[in-house]
Amino acid sequence: MKKFSLALVMFMSLTVYSFAQTQDSIQAIPIDKSPADIVYFPVRAAFERDITKKPIVRIIYSRPQRRGREIFGKLEDYGKVWRTGANECTDVKFYKDIKIGDKEIKAGEYSLFTIPNKDKWTIIFNSVTDKWGAYFYDKAKDVLRLDVPVKTPPTPIEAFTILFKEDNGKGAKMLMGWDNSFIEVPISFN
Repeated sequence: MKKFSLALVMFMSLTVYSFAQTQDSIQAIPIDKSPADIVYFPVRAAFERDITKKPIVRIIYSRPQRRGREIFGKLEDYGKVWRTGANECTDVKFYKDIKIGDKEIKAGEYSLFTIPNKDKWTIIFNSVTDKWGAYFYDKAKDVLRLDVPVKTPPTPIEAFTILFKEDNGKGAKMLMGWDNSFIEVPISFN
């Protein structure tokens, strides 16, 4: 019994020491200033208990913060391909074939890039996924491009945001905005 008690005490001591080391290591890792987010359409699709009801679109992206900076035309140059967020390129999964504007796109996973300009953004769905930033962007891998007009929000948008809103039963609009700009991308479902 004494051997078992001694072994238990040693095990507990090593466990506590190991946990303390792990906790110190975790605290030494800086928290990302552009946290990842996930958005679905329909909006609460991930919470649906009925497994026959599937989401139509899922987007995983990072949300950089404005922090008093002027974004488009300064931090993000006009006319250049942008990763549309921060960190890894934005990942879009379509669970079925859909239309973006009047252009069809097949079910599958794509990266989302944009080319911001003062009066319009070019929306790009590209077949290369799981890359960091726009450094690996290859125009030859574009699956769909669409230009949409830029709008001005009533107040500046602090964190880059993507969300969906219903479009009168015709589909949805994917909204993307940051700082003093936002866009609406029309999506319709077959």
